[in-house]
Amino acid sequence: MADAKGETKARLRVRVQPRASKTEITGVDEAGVLRIRLKAPPVDGAANKELLKFLGKKVLGLPPSSLRITSGQSARDKSVEVPGMTDAELRQSLAAAGASRSPKDSSKK
Repeated sequence: MADAKGETKARLRVRVQPRASKTEITGVDEAGVLRIRLKAPPVDGAANKELLKFLGKKVLGLPPSSLRITSGQSARDKSVEVPGMTDAELRQSLAAAGASRSPKDSSKK
């Protein structure tokens, strides 16, 4: 997706679980939403900061400051804008980082 200035930006839908024992990707649900456990608590933006740091540095290899949460600032379901990547490049980076199509807990219903 390109914005009005012609810059390429991909959007990533994420569902976070704050206050986890460690920060990790747990999978991708049936709707294509990336599920991430965050060690940080959802207090004073700590979980959002950890999410951007984790996605930027560990998963996508981008500076965390280049990523932006576009919706869901105070919710578990978020939308993150990733500049300089197409949706296909984003999916490829996520696959390389170990984001599988089904979450680990898909059998627990």
